[in-house]
Amino acid sequence: MVRWEYARFEYRSAGSLGGDRFMDWDAAFHHARGVERWGTDERFDDLRHLNRLGRDGWQVYDRGAVYLASDPHRLHSVTYSLRRAIKVGPPPGAAQG
Repeated sequence: MVRWEYARFEYRSAGSLGGDRFMDWDAAFHHARGVERWGTDERFDDLRHLNRLGRDGWQVYDRGAVYLASDPHRLHSVTYSLRRAIKVGPPPGAAQG
């Protein structure tokens, strides 16, 4: 029997931290034990974080994007819904083979 653990990864625009021309992005991982702040990237690079999640056994099953209302071509945030399998032993009283 397989049970699933669920989590969410948010990648949100943080504005600019200086005079650079690229938007900064905050990464946060939300799971059952709380929130982990993964820092701020100098430019959009969610693939690096998704690869990290994949190495830990997480699978993305949904992606949602939010654009700025005043500029529909400018991405504001991306949220990924995640799950990973949790191994569960046989139910109590089940015959062991």
